[in-house]
Amino acid sequence: MSEKDLNEKKSMNNHLHILEAYTNLYQVWNGDLARERLLELIGIFQQKILDATGSHFEHFFDEHWVPKSSTHTFGHDIEGSWLLWEASEALTQDEVKTQVKNTVLSLAEAVLEEGFDSDGGLFYEGKQGTITDTNKEWWPQAEAVVGLINAYQLSGEEKYWLAARKCWDFIETRIVDRIHGEWFWRVSREGVVDDAEPKISEWKGPYHNTRACLEILRRLRSLEAAAAHPSKGPGEDNP
Repeated sequence: MSEKDLNEKKSMNNHLHILEAYTNLYQVWNGDLARERLLELIGIFQQKILDATGSHFEHFFDEHWVPKSSTHTFGHDIEGSWLLWEASEALTQDEVKTQVKNTVLSLAEAVLEEGFDSDGGLFYEGKQGTITDTNKEWWPQAEAVVGLINAYQLSGEEKYWLAARKCWDFIETRIVDRIHGEWFWRVSREGVVDDAEPKISEWKGPYHNTRACLEILRRLRSLEAAAAHPSKGPGEDNP
C-alpha cells in the first residue's frame, strides 16, 4: 500500500480497476457471469461508494461499507466517471445507462466547479468544498481531460470541452518533461516540479497518460464524425 492509503478492508480504487478490467473482459467475452459481475460492480459504485451528495466518491471502507475517509481526490472522481460510463455502455441496458449518466455528470460537474485552478490544472484533494492538497499530480490531469471530454459528449455542454482543452494546455506546459521525456510526478500550485519523486516507480508508470492519449484520440475521432453529421450532435449515440 502507498503512504496515502488507509489500511482498510475495501477501497474505491481497487473496485475502480476491477471495473475497468471486467468492462474489457465483457467486451471480448460476452458471458453471463461477466455481465453479472459488471452489473454488480456498477451497483456497488452507485449504492456504496458514491457519497451522500452524489458528487464525490468515498475512498476507504470497513467490511460493512462504512466510510473511513473524509476527503475526496478529484482525479479519482473524474476517472471513475468515465470508467463507469464505459461499463454501462458495454452492458447496453438503457435503464442502467440512464442511472449512470446522471452520476457521471454529477461527478464531472463537482470536479469542474471545485477542483480546478485558474491555470487549468486539477488540484489533488478536497473536503467539503475546500482544497486540502493544492499539488497537481500527473495522473489526475490525464484523467481530467478524458473525463471532461466524456462529459461533453454526454451533455453537449461546452464548458466541459473548454475545461478539457485548458487542462491539456496545462499538461503540455507544466507536466510534460520536454528535456528528458515522460511526465513529471507533480508540480506545486506555483508550478515548481517536485524533484524528489521519480519518473517511474511502483506507483508511477505510463498507464494513466498513455491510456488518456489513446482515449482522447478515439473521442476526438468521434467528435469529428459528429461534426460531419451535425444532426447527431456530440452525445453518446455517436460512433
